[in-house]
Amino acid sequence: MESNIGSNKAVYTTDVPEDRIKLVEMITRLEKPVVMFIGDVDSGKTTALTFVANELINLGYRVGIVDSDLGQKGILPPATVSLGIVEENFPSLSAVEPYMHYFIGITTPAQYIGETVVGVKRLVDVARSMADVVLIDTTGFVTGPGFDLKRLKIEAVRPDLVVFIQSTGEREHSIEELMAVSSPLAEAVLLKRSERVRPYSHEERRAIRAAKWRTYFSGSSPVLVDLSTLRVSGTSMFSGRSLTAEEREIFERLHDWVVLAGWKDKEVYTIVKADSSRRPYNRFVIKAIDFEMLSNLLVGFIDELGFCLGLGILKWPRLSEGLLEVLTPLGPEELSRAVEVRFGRIRVTEMGEELALLRRDDL
Repeated sequence: MESNIGSNKAVYTTDVPEDRIKLVEMITRLEKPVVMFIGDVDSGKTTALTFVANELINLGYRVGIVDSDLGQKGILPPATVSLGIVEENFPSLSAVEPYMHYFIGITTPAQYIGETVVGVKRLVDVARSMADVVLIDTTGFVTGPGFDLKRLKIEAVRPDLVVFIQSTGEREHSIEELMAVSSPLAEAVLLKRSERVRPYSHEERRAIRAAKWRTYFSGSSPVLVDLSTLRVSGTSMFSGRSLTAEEREIFERLHDWVVLAGWKDKEVYTIVKADSSRRPYNRFVIKAIDFEMLSNLLVGFIDELGFCLGLGILKWPRLSEGLLEVLTPLGPEELSRAVEVRFGRIRVTEMGEELALLRRDDL
């Protein structure tokens, strides 16, 4: 599968519809513009962005690319919003060297709309100061919560130009609605859907993403993360005081749990447990986390400005000791700049096997 698909759907080609060429001309008439690309799944928006970026580079532009397509990322790794600054032609976004990331921690933004919007806005602000033009790639998520995500991105970023790709069916209506919403805030242009675009199955998308996970985590090494030196975010664990021995015994007896770690914050108990019991418990007072959820969980290492230095995979949480055994491609110098470790919501192996997507409130 992987050898047939490769790890990129969008590659640089000059065999494009005429309206893409006119779009480049339009962009060159703007002063340091920010351009956002919006389209549904397999609409060709990343291919259009790749063409525009390369053509602008041919004209001498320094181009900033903000890749916010969390699940089909070109600029690695997945589950982040990433910024690349390019001055030379590139065949696909995966060839763009990342300059900076913002951690989301999952490959779909449905439950993380706020974080995704903040990540795009922050990276666009950085790109504005470094590039002649900023291009923003987005997910194909345009209905339901995806509609709100695109609307909020437009409101937060206030791009000079929003490029929409034609769609069909229900998504055609969503694109029309988004164009109407964006019109008071930014100039909009509608591109034809390229006849060369082909749909990708769920299995193909998963295989492409698996290849990207493998590429990112190749050459990774295990590190021991001491949580006494780092803040923890993205989870209710480690918040408040540790459980007393008496409290642990009570929870184990009442619920038939093996309590591996626990904390009390105000009136809420967070319990990490192993059990096969399905006894009901008061979810307003107890947040119970199955230990299995932590296995191969994606985590991000965050710097003092809130940007993501890189990712890791949680291999063994030694919770009672305040230690995490994490597999990561980051070296000692990069890790030394981390002030926080943030828990994501996808369980994935270094070989690219996605084990589970968690809900936001699971941890």
